[in-house]
Amino acid sequence: MSLMRVLHLFAFAACVGLPANAGNIVYDADVTPDVIFGAGNANGAWTINQMGGVELGLRAKLRFDATNQPQNIFNSNGAGTYTFLSGQPTGGGFGFASGSPSTAVWNFEWSINSDVAGTSGVNLDDLIYELAIDFDPTSGTDFLKFDPINQPDQDHAIGNNSTANGGGESNPINYASLIANNNVAQNSWNMEFFDSAAFPFNANQNGQYTIRLTAFDVQNQTQIQTEIQVNAVPEPTSMGTFAALALVGVGGLGRRRRPRIDSRVS
Repeated sequence: MSLMRVLHLFAFAACVGLPANAGNIVYDADVTPDVIFGAGNANGAWTINQMGGVELGLRAKLRFDATNQPQNIFNSNGAGTYTFLSGQPTGGGFGFASGSPSTAVWNFEWSINSDVAGTSGVNLDDLIYELAIDFDPTSGTDFLKFDPINQPDQDHAIGNNSTANGGGESNPINYASLIANNNVAQNSWNMEFFDSAAFPFNANQNGQYTIRLTAFDVQNQTQIQTEIQVNAVPEPTSMGTFAALALVGVGGLGRRRRPRIDSRVS
């Protein structure tokens, strides 16, 4: 690690004492530089926090429409909440888990940029992260927590501030080198990927789920955090309720493999 990068990391650490949500939470925003995973995935509708040269973004998105295809439909309320119908995909969902009751019609998507201004030289593996996924459908929380970056053999889309839409590199074999030399990582995940005996998920159950992404500095102090809530609601009974979902947009999303994670439970 160069001296300049060390100095920037300690400048990041100097923000200790600020609350985790300090910075500028922005809703329905674009991530930097763009959405770099898959093909045809639009930017926008992200809940973003930027601070200390780091940008974190979260959003939820329709993964399976009536024809089992992904769409650029986010159903954001403009304040960090995203709403989708409960229930399994009518088209079967993922080919590797067809008809699974733990496949939601929505995905949550995350974006990390460790050097959003392109001036610090801080790469992805210079920081520590925590992704917390809530499996409690009630107003309470039951989080599966893990670092989505500092793991082996991941298939995230990796790039830098000049990477174009859909241009991220995904190479599990070369993953360690990618995160050591780049500052942008993104992925799109379904609750299906994490369903287990310890953290069961039932797509047919109505619920509200919190997704939280945090970055830590070199002293393992919380520095920046963003959070969304995903509501899974029953089929609307009136056109007025249906309109409230604000289903807009079109697009696509590439299939993602089940993540390999080492989790921390609390």
